[in-house]
Amino acid sequence: MELSLDDPYPEPVLILLAELINASSLLYASIFLLILMLLFCSAMISGSEVAFFSLTPNEMATCRDSQEPSDRHITSLLVQPKILLATILILNNLVNVAIVTLSTYATWQYFGKDATGSIIFILTTSITIAILFFGEILPKQYAVHYSLSFAKRTASALNAAASFFKPLSMTLMSLSNIVEKRLDKKGYQVSVDELNQALEITTRNDKTATEEEKGILKGIVNFGTLSVKQVMRSRIDITAIDIENDFHELMDIVNKTGYSRLPIYRETVDNIEGVLYVKDLLPYLEQEDTFSWQDLLHKGFFVPESKKIDSLLKDFQEKRVHMAIVVDEYGGTSGLITLEDIIEEIVGEINDEFDENDIRYNKLDENTFIFEGKTSLNDFCKILDEDISLFDNVKGESESLGGLLLEIHSKLPRAGEKIQFDKYVFTVVAVDNKRIKRIRVLRQQQKTISQTQENINSSVNR
Repeated sequence: MELSLDDPYPEPVLILLAELINASSLLYASIFLLILMLLFCSAMISGSEVAFFSLTPNEMATCRDSQEPSDRHITSLLVQPKILLATILILNNLVNVAIVTLSTYATWQYFGKDATGSIIFILTTSITIAILFFGEILPKQYAVHYSLSFAKRTASALNAAASFFKPLSMTLMSLSNIVEKRLDKKGYQVSVDELNQALEITTRNDKTATEEEKGILKGIVNFGTLSVKQVMRSRIDITAIDIENDFHELMDIVNKTGYSRLPIYRETVDNIEGVLYVKDLLPYLEQEDTFSWQDLLHKGFFVPESKKIDSLLKDFQEKRVHMAIVVDEYGGTSGLITLEDIIEEIVGEINDEFDENDIRYNKLDENTFIFEGKTSLNDFCKILDEDISLFDNVKGESESLGGLLLEIHSKLPRAGEKIQFDKYVFTVVAVDNKRIKRIRVLRQQQKTISQTQENINSSVNR
């Protein structure tokens, strides 16, 4: 039926249309106002999360001493922070779901079947931006700067909500604890490489850190990965005393070495009888050669080569010893390690008045060094700031620089012979019938590596 203003009785139809329009407008206005109220609630709830957990110890102490209701509510809520957090998350999710539901309802009421994908996309994007900006970002920024006042405004409402939602909060906490325990069992092990990368970034950005401080940090990071075999002094470098020596011979060795502890062996170094503490000799310095100094021996502490030095450090602390004899898989003496050796892996070389001033290496220029063959690979890499994993595929069981060259070369090289690996050219300076004694190390720039390798190959062929 068509309507015209010329019809004699149009008023009832127009009144009906006006009422429908007014009813629709009132519905949409109510929904819009309700969404604004919910958005305000979302802002207060989100801000309270930051406010409560940003309170300083002094502010919390003030609340505990106060008699104001809001301060008492803050104190009671913070007694169980997990329940507080669960309550905040429940409220926030309920409010945000209500905002989305009302917005969707209003859209379908207004557009009906004409609601296209574009309209729904625009609505979803707008609601998401509104919730993020007005319900999350702005209130949290405000709460960071005014945490105590914000917490006081929301404390009463949150306290009531915490009581109302307590059964649900406790259930969620129980489920969360189960998941947390399972994750704790698996654990997340940060690799040494990840720690080294983080350390590299940190020290690079921190211009105030000295090289010594950087070295200590690197030592701490790598400390748990080092084995006794990598740190110990080898069997050939051990100063040990035959148990059959008389007191005069013993004192000669003690005076020459300056060591405070000495391993004592019978017949061979593989048969360690105990450890002599030089301080125990002080009351007997005037004794004759026949003095039975062997009665002063302490029981030796033996450890395998594979033991980690962080574990050994704990053993030293528990047993109150400073020295351990390192044994191989067959029970033979492989080397010796002291508390000082372990500490040096963190703080660097420790020298006292009794240490010999032997130079472990000479730096000829920025890229040329002279090393002793017995220098450990670990020390070599620390001095040249090299990643020890570079040699993992070629070092075999060797732990010293000389041993590395034997593994690469497969035989004892002659004096003057050059061996190249990666960017390093090793020149044997001194060698005896049993081992490499001194090595010249040249660290090359990348562009010269290929040419050097060709020169070495051609000299070998000649």
